[in-house]
Amino acid sequence: MRSVRAIGFDMDYTLVHYDERAWEQQAYTHVLDKLLALGLPVAELRFDPELFTRGLILDTQLGNIVKANRFGYVTRAAHGTELLAHDAQRAAYDRTWVDLSDKRWVFLNTLFSLSEACIYAQLVDLLDAGVLPSVRGYDGLYGLVRDTMNSTHLEGELKALIARDPDRFVVLDPELALALLDLRRAGKALVLVTNSEHDYTRAMMSYTLDRFLPDGMTWRDLFDIVIVQAGKPGFFEKPAPVYEVVDERGLLKPHYGALKTGGVYFGGHARMVEQHLGLTGNELLYIGDHVYADVHVSSQILRWRTALILRELEAEIHADDAFAAEARELSVLMREKEDCEAEQAQLRLSLLRSGNGDAARLAALREQLDQLDVRIAPLAKQASELSNARWGPLMRAGNDKSRLARQIERYADVYTSRVSNFLYLTPFGYLRAPRGSLPHDL
Repeated sequence: MRSVRAIGFDMDYTLVHYDERAWEQQAYTHVLDKLLALGLPVAELRFDPELFTRGLILDTQLGNIVKANRFGYVTRAAHGTELLAHDAQRAAYDRTWVDLSDKRWVFLNTLFSLSEACIYAQLVDLLDAGVLPSVRGYDGLYGLVRDTMNSTHLEGELKALIARDPDRFVVLDPELALALLDLRRAGKALVLVTNSEHDYTRAMMSYTLDRFLPDGMTWRDLFDIVIVQAGKPGFFEKPAPVYEVVDERGLLKPHYGALKTGGVYFGGHARMVEQHLGLTGNELLYIGDHVYADVHVSSQILRWRTALILRELEAEIHADDAFAAEARELSVLMREKEDCEAEQAQLRLSLLRSGNGDAARLAALREQLDQLDVRIAPLAKQASELSNARWGPLMRAGNDKSRLARQIERYADVYTSRVSNFLYLTPFGYLRAPRGSLPHDL
């Protein structure tokens, strides 16, 4: 952190955290209303926040939602809202791996994706039931959902509702303001770069921070530059016109030349921020919640340092802690099983080589393995359902890393559950990666 001289922040689900169930319920309701207006028979549908999680992948060719490991192999799948049995899943994906560059696959990499996944899966069920005759295939169905979701967010109906009633939607973090103040006192420039509109940004940032700041200070005093409607990921990729927001009503005027400290801007591009700060590359850190729009492009194109906000991490850590005793028992049983299997393999090889072997010992080992499996099965099932009974831990797919974990590993220097965790790192801390494990380490 000592070498980081400026820090950029996304806003939604980064500095401002929402009650995702309340937010996504409202997003779902807006989409449902629009689908009803199109004449679709969706009046009986209801939002179920437990159906899906961040990090899953829509298969728009088969109408499935899948979880994949870091190599792209599918480890769990649902068709519509129903989980597929092992044999059906294997038949669908035995020769298929998830390639996120293929338009067939849609990566659900933010909390904004929960309502999208839920309504898509429910519409798949309706399509299979033959009650959506006007929709052509699962891919066409996804296009309908995507266009309706985009329309909802562009019209700003949802954000207008949240701005009117933030107590219902926003989860406050009393430590956030102090974390930002510490960074600023340590001489780091702070920049806000959000895709949200000016009025909404002003309302949410004021609600989230002002009450926790020293008297006479507002959220605007924390940030050297504020950029609204940035158009990420394009903001990091290519030049774009920039306008100055000249008053609190959001009046815009074209801006030419360098940015000004304390200014609020509309659009623009990341290199203007670099030029204003006189910094490049790893002197800048950008913090956001979107794997692609926040951390992928900023790290790959500009070589900025990156941090991903993964709020669900806290629940997963609590679930891991609660399961710690069972996890230790599972590890002991698995080591015992591996020892039995190794001995069994050697005895079977001896029988092949010489025709002589300890048949009684082989029988005993088979019985011992059967008994171990009876004890292991419920523990393994519990481990696979930690934090979500249908899909399991966010960062794991069985014993392997999930596809989401691989994306984070590739593009984020660090990940954490909330920005205020930097309070405990301090502006002078040094983060070192743990020693990587290899299969032969054991």
